[in-house]
Amino acid sequence: MSLARTAAESMLSDALLPDRRGPRLKGLHLELPMDRMVKFVAVGVPLLMLSLAFAQELSAGSQINCFSPGNFSVRQASYVDGACWDSLVHHEWDAAGNHKTKSLWAHKAFPYSLLALALVMYLPSLLWRFAAAPALSSDLLFIISELDKSYNRSIRLVQHLVKIRQKSPDPYAFWDELDRARRERYFEYPLLERYLACKQRSHSLVATYLLRNSLLLLFIAAACLYLASFHLDIFFQEGFACSVKEGLLRDEVHVPASIPCRLTAHSVFQAVSVSQAVAYALLAPAIGYNLARLCRWDQRLLAIYEMLPAFDLLSRKMLGCPVNDLNLILLFLHANISELVSFSRLSALCVLKDVAPQKQHIDTVVDFMTLLAGLEPSKPRRRT
Repeated sequence: MSLARTAAESMLSDALLPDRRGPRLKGLHLELPMDRMVKFVAVGVPLLMLSLAFAQELSAGSQINCFSPGNFSVRQASYVDGACWDSLVHHEWDAAGNHKTKSLWAHKAFPYSLLALALVMYLPSLLWRFAAAPALSSDLLFIISELDKSYNRSIRLVQHLVKIRQKSPDPYAFWDELDRARRERYFEYPLLERYLACKQRSHSLVATYLLRNSLLLLFIAAACLYLASFHLDIFFQEGFACSVKEGLLRDEVHVPASIPCRLTAHSVFQAVSVSQAVAYALLAPAIGYNLARLCRWDQRLLAIYEMLPAFDLLSRKMLGCPVNDLNLILLFLHANISELVSFSRLSALCVLKDVAPQKQHIDTVVDFMTLLAGLEPSKPRRRT
């Protein structure tokens, strides 16, 4: 009998989670994996393209190459290159002889637009970081701590039940007291349950999350509109006709009406425009997926933690609209599953519960651990 008692005590002691004191949860993720991927692509692609544009500029030197007349000196040719790059206006004449111009300013504003686009795409992440991340961090720290504590309390309760059962001279009196305790919900811990129920009625975090993704969609749509409006019109125009007959050169007869010029970085301009359009077109479904996950309850975590007391009551309350702070917190808890030490223990208990021969008597971790400790799964029948 003492050997069985020692084995039960050792098993229950090993089942307890170690007490983590001091600084903890330093690696808490306050962004979902899909959100981090969207942020890195939305901000990183313009910065990567900006570095590509600067590398091409450093390697090629001048951004424009004008074919000045042969009678122009080197200084005059250099002046033509500078004047045409400053104006970036294409001059042409139609069949009727009408003079038309088309601005190519998008080439000059190209690097600055990439930098501005990266800064704008980072604004939703800044909003989330300062408006929601502090409150989310506090919620996650409390919930993770309480989930692990609830697991430990359940194990300590089983240790106490085993000691009482071993000291009780009448097993039927012990089971009567145990049944009464279960009916009175002595084994449940209402603090965490009520806190999560309160989060089910709160919408501040989810409103900030919706605002963040809505702003991202708005900025992506604006970026695509900018690319379609200004880049598409000059996408295939590598060369243009530049006119320098202005000011003091207006009446000079040796200066031609137009000088052909070629944009040396046009291939980079095309590659960057296509890359941005493709990247942002692929980001839109990813953001839509992030928003769609808020429309259904994420019960993957609760399916495991229903082994703890009171979580079955929480599952029965999930009948309303899932767009609330609790559903969003569940997503972040799943993203921080490595910080939940009790999750792996309860996952193993759930697997053992499914294969247990007396699983109809097992509802919580208390029932399962009392069974493993050698107690009867149910109240024994009185002998007559």
